[in-house]
Amino acid sequence: MTPEELADRLEHAAVKIRPAIQKGIQHTATLGIARIGGNASGRPGPNVITGAYRNSWRPEMHGLPYGAMCTIGTDLPYGRRLEFGFTGTDSLGRYYDQKPLPHVQPALGYIGATLLAQMRLAVAEVLL
Repeated sequence: MTPEELADRLEHAAVKIRPAIQKGIQHTATLGIARIGGNASGRPGPNVITGAYRNSWRPEMHGLPYGAMCTIGTDLPYGRRLEFGFTGTDSLGRYYDQKPLPHVQPALGYIGATLLAQMRLAVAEVLL
């Protein structure tokens, strides 16, 4: 491969990398939310009564110049209490001794491995 061919190939890859990364991150977010939801479907995570908490998890995508970023979260106020537990008095004066019911932390290894695999696929896709 000549230097000119390499330059053309890299220039072509630079144009294609952002959509490939965005696609991989979106896929990772979808699988991550599914894993968190699965972990939040009974012990050791929280029990499901209505499914509202499990369905409240959403990805928030942000574009970057040559890629993307995604945050996965819930806007329900009891999400942190479920994950980390709570001991103390709330704003209404009620006392709680709620043990943690981890469901996000157990999913982090899977999410990280999925993201790594998706980024490898994105790089392979644009360089081929």
